[in-house]
Amino acid sequence: MKSYRKELVFNVPVRRAFINITREIEEALEESGVKEGLLLCNAMHITASVFINDDESGLHQDYEKWLEKLAPHEPVSAYMHNRTGEDNGDAHLKRQIMGREVVIAITKGRLDFGPWEQVFYGEFDGRRAKRVLVKIIGE
Repeated sequence: MKSYRKELVFNVPVRRAFINITREIEEALEESGVKEGLLLCNAMHITASVFINDDESGLHQDYEKWLEKLAPHEPVSAYMHNRTGEDNGDAHLKRQIMGREVVIAITKGRLDFGPWEQVFYGEFDGRRAKRVLVKIIGE
């Protein structure tokens, strides 16, 4: 059994964004040499997310609207967390909704996706470097 670990670093210049990271994940899989196994990909920060869905701009706009309705950024005084001096209480909730990680099957050296599935990094409190872990195990 092989094990491979890689960190991806993102420094998103805006507060919120959805970034397709499928190619970076595929490159990590190629580097690992694993042909059959599992790939775990997770955000290593509590205001970011990794999720799987379609790469369609309308859907991403829908996410933005939906998340902002569920956990609006303003007023920042609405969040107990922001009493610590931060202004990202909403980002913690958005991350909880969108999820921390994905696990993807590896078959014949490829990510075993369904139709239209791609991997995304969701940033909810950007403007600084954040890490994403890619951990691959298999043969």
